[in-house]
Amino acid sequence: MSGDGDVVRPQPEIRQETEFFWTSGRDGRLRFQTCTACRALIHPPQPVCRHCRGHETEVGEASGFATLIGFTVNHRFPFPGLPSPFVVAQVAIEEDPRVRLTTNVVGCAPEDLRIGMRMEVVFEQAGEAWLPLFRPCAEQPPPAPLPEDPPVTTHLRPALSGVRFEDRAVISGTGTSRIGRRLMVPPLDLTVEACEKAVADAGLTLDDIDGLCTYPGGGAYGGFAEGGVTALESALGIRPVWHNGAGETPGPGGSVIAAMLAVAGGLARHVLCFRTVWEATYGALARQGRISVPRRADAEGWFKPFGAVSPAVMLAMNAQRHMHRYGTTRETLGWIALNQRANAARHPDAIYRDPLTMDDYLTARTVTTPFGLYDCDVPCDASVAVVVSAAETAPDLPGQPVRVEAVGTQIVERPEWDQSTLTHEPQVLGQSAHLWTRTDLRPADVDLALLYDGFTFNCLSWIEALGFCGIGEARDFLDGGKNIAPDGALPLNPHGGQLSHGRTHGMGLLHEAVLQLRGQAAQRQVAGARTAVVSSGGLTPSGVLLLRTDA
Repeated sequence: MSGDGDVVRPQPEIRQETEFFWTSGRDGRLRFQTCTACRALIHPPQPVCRHCRGHETEVGEASGFATLIGFTVNHRFPFPGLPSPFVVAQVAIEEDPRVRLTTNVVGCAPEDLRIGMRMEVVFEQAGEAWLPLFRPCAEQPPPAPLPEDPPVTTHLRPALSGVRFEDRAVISGTGTSRIGRRLMVPPLDLTVEACEKAVADAGLTLDDIDGLCTYPGGGAYGGFAEGGVTALESALGIRPVWHNGAGETPGPGGSVIAAMLAVAGGLARHVLCFRTVWEATYGALARQGRISVPRRADAEGWFKPFGAVSPAVMLAMNAQRHMHRYGTTRETLGWIALNQRANAARHPDAIYRDPLTMDDYLTARTVTTPFGLYDCDVPCDASVAVVVSAAETAPDLPGQPVRVEAVGTQIVERPEWDQSTLTHEPQVLGQSAHLWTRTDLRPADVDLALLYDGFTFNCLSWIEALGFCGIGEARDFLDGGKNIAPDGALPLNPHGGQLSHGRTHGMGLLHEAVLQLRGQAAQRQVAGARTAVVSSGGLTPSGVLLLRTDA
């Protein structure tokens, strides 16, 4: 792990508050910020202790021992100074297992690693930084158990009494642009295409729209945005009385929740929400040298100095821990991939429609263990738009409005990926529990599920978190794929999801849910669909919506 020839891994960005950590390896000692009141280790460094909220802290030495709580062998994502394949790992610090480090393992073959091994720190210099790497201790005690996550219900906030904002808003229209692998079309063209269709679907004109809302908004998002509200307003001249564009929302669908709040508060009547990706074209243009790629912070942060440059690498360790604790298998994840592919065969616009077998899934090339090619979603170019309208306008609209029964938005777990939930996708358990505090409906009342599937394990996490089966019971629930088939107990992603239809970052799930609840999904229509749960969120704080129709 010390590098490949003269190629040295990039060093992390060293800031005033993190300098002590990145330079402490000069004398071979691991150091953490420590609360002087409760003695908790604070990582990443903060101005206050999140456990007792004390403000007095100091820097103290740690023993350098830790427990291996997860690892993945990365085959797909190269990184300077780390010849592929290489191991990205997470360890829990012995003095305070609530603190975890993302790191690399040295001095051990990947096949010899086991969760629960005792590890010790060694340091590698990268410029001015000293990176803490870990190797197995020479003397190995019995494997330690995984740390337990605190129950999400401890900090759950119940719904306030009174009128719910969900009752004051409806989804009145939805539309999509063309979708494809490399359309080579400017992203704003796709945005306008989807927005015009959504407004027409609602029976409105652009002059009726008085609000604009998007995720993630403007900024250097590469192939994941078209320029935000500013770009669309410049093109269409809507002159909104309210607008919003942000990445720190309850997932990509957070724009819809923000729009609901705007119309519920009387600030707007019809808000146009949109989400555009052009990742496939962006990548092609970058490879051709036709666009300049913004500088990526691969060497910065707490993950990327160790080659954790993709969400796949981080989520793979959560999947591995789920397998370790609950006996989940690769076949368990495979049933999700096979279900999405079979469903996509019934969607004329899906990118991948060819049949997929379990053997195809299991023998596909490895991305980062335990994920293979078909565990990962499909980069594409597409835009999806939704119109959120004030509920009192519904009788005047020609179409069938879809109502939002409840939303789940509360952040319960820690937002930092490697400090958060161990055995599920982070930012899923809390939001799911919050959803059920805002409705009298229960999981058994849900007719179909549109669940975020950037990776197969995202879907599994949502299924368990939302209560469609118990925590740790997904292996039995998913076995054979019957429960998630179109005629099963929980029809899942009937359009093919992001794994086969295409990566539309959550808004495509919402679009399909609206079509299903209206009975407009053609040959993929789920019979009798009147309620649908829609989740959105990968690495961002996520959110979930429970939709219903009164028809």
